[in-house]
Amino acid sequence: MTRLSAADFDQELLILFDAYVHGDIDRRAFLDRAKKFAVGGMTAAGLLAALTPNFAAGQVVPANDTRIKTETVSVPSPLGYGTIKAYVAKPVAPPAGGRLPSVLVVHENRGLNPHIEDIARRLAVDGYLAFAPDALTPLGGYPGDEDKARALFAQLDQAKTRQDFLASAAALKARPDSNGRVGVVGFCYGGGIAHMLATEIPDLAAAVPYYGNQPPAEAAARVKAPLLIHFAAVDERINAAWPTYESALKAAGVRYTAHQYPGTQHGFNNDTTPRFDAAAAKLSWDRTMAFFKQQLMV
Repeated sequence: MTRLSAADFDQELLILFDAYVHGDIDRRAFLDRAKKFAVGGMTAAGLLAALTPNFAAGQVVPANDTRIKTETVSVPSPLGYGTIKAYVAKPVAPPAGGRLPSVLVVHENRGLNPHIEDIARRLAVDGYLAFAPDALTPLGGYPGDEDKARALFAQLDQAKTRQDFLASAAALKARPDSNGRVGVVGFCYGGGIAHMLATEIPDLAAAVPYYGNQPPAEAAARVKAPLLIHFAAVDERINAAWPTYESALKAAGVRYTAHQYPGTQHGFNNDTTPRFDAAAAKLSWDRTMAFFKQQLMV
């Protein structure tokens, strides 16, 4: 079966779907407004289903891949929700000394779904200790359904959740199988968390936000880590604030590189949805891995 791409959908519908995914409108509003795009036997509900992630189609590294080993751990978070669970993936054959460059993987606004677990496994195959927390831990964890996950996510106290991610970064750095150099990669909501961690952790070794909200401009002066920032071209919701934050990064002397990928939609790296752009995803991921190799493998 041929996979659909963003080109198969009207741009107005894609913007509408983005608003739905990020909680600006509810399911009923999406379906009502999507009716005008339902042609050729396709219903509004069918359009929503077509745009919804297909995790099996996007899987790259199976959970039982023999090159890696995985586990789920609990991290104490006394300033957050008390405990946060994380999915850990690492190579079966570690380097001499057994200490690995380490990457915190931060999910989108649906918690630790199968796609983000797959991202962690991809990093493990490439020689990293990958650590993917689930912000939905205090609400029972990722529920196995994207709509339910999105609804649960809206219930989180974000101040506590930010503390959970700070605790996760500290726990990753302290692991005996970590080389002590921690980077972070995050997508959408997770891109915003990657930016936040760069303002809060002075010894963070690298941060890679994918199309994430930027912190307030005054926070840029606290960034010590080098940044590699990826933007979609058709993503006004995220891109509008970038010039102000970029000016603040420049004023603070922060080392950063930013790339915008022509013709791409928000979420272009997520290969489980039609917004996926294979060429841009490959280029951005190649850049990410080269950046992590430079910053973390020392």
